[in-house]
Amino acid sequence: MTGDERTADVEPALRSYGVSVESIDRGDPLELTYMTAFPGRKIHRGEIGRALNALIDRAEADEWDPVRVEGTVVRSPGDVLGTWRVEAEWFEALIGYEISETEFSSRVLDTVTHETEGAARPDAETDPEADR
Repeated sequence: MTGDERTADVEPALRSYGVSVESIDRGDPLELTYMTAFPGRKIHRGEIGRALNALIDRAEADEWDPVRVEGTVVRSPGDVLGTWRVEAEWFEALIGYEISETEFSSRVLDTVTHETEGAARPDAETDPEADR
């Protein structure tokens, strides 16, 4: 498979995991925008997990070369709920058993920001039970 073929199937893979892809730029970084099924005040962690599992599974199957991923979550087109990101090195460390799934998830969740009155803020105050 060529590099282009390896990234072309990312969107269908995400959709197969229940991620409602609005747009995707398969460059480096991979810029993913998806519509949440949980349009509350905070990004639903389970949706982040589904997106990441799709990418991890493709990488483990040698069908995708990890790159930085920048996720944008929208409630509706143009209504941004928040953002998150993953570094390529984190995918590689997870796949290489250098870090645990818990460490990987913690790193990702540490990057989550939520839009509040037009400005993103770090998710330092999130109640861990609030969005489960």
